[in-house]
Amino acid sequence: MTKKLFLPGASGSARFWKPVAERLPTDWDCHCFSWPGLGVEPHRADVTGIDDLVDLVLARIESPVDLVAQSMGGLVALKVAIEAPGSVRRLVLAGTSGGIAVDSLGGLDWRAEYREEYPGAMSWITQVREDLSLQLSTITAPTLLLWGDRDSISPPRVGERLAESLPNAVLRIIRGGRHDFPMTHPDEVARRIHEHLS
Repeated sequence: MTKKLFLPGASGSARFWKPVAERLPTDWDCHCFSWPGLGVEPHRADVTGIDDLVDLVLARIESPVDLVAQSMGGLVALKVAIEAPGSVRRLVLAGTSGGIAVDSLGGLDWRAEYREEYPGAMSWITQVREDLSLQLSTITAPTLLLWGDRDSISPPRVGERLAESLPNAVLRIIRGGRHDFPMTHPDEVARRIHEHLS
């Protein structure tokens, strides 16, 4: 059974994906990550940027895995797939920037609100700006793109751009979904994930 690794966004909390993971088959090997120093998660001296989060994921991979990732976690997942393509069997990306310019596609800047909500989070998280646009075409893993139609941070146009850029991707829209739609629409999200990863 292929291990499923669930990566949260900048909230850093393993709890983000729990409502979805709990609706997936009980025999699936699922692991929900948390990100040290993000949200209210405890800091770690060895985690000082996105590449350190990529290393945390790579350290858990012994054989090809499925990656399920939301928002900033999607950036981590894509960097894993680029750095170690043989380690990723399938991808699920939910409302992520995907390493493209979200602001040019109508996305709102989330940084000030995040800093207000999580004043103790590591400062590097609101400084991340990575451009993976030239590398996305190298990712051949079958990819499910899940997007909320009411997501103001990463609007559906971002999902459409990723669907054009990733060679083996399909986009599905979650009606009524905002940026946190895996938490608010766990039944539909779990069903879509189950179909894609089975």
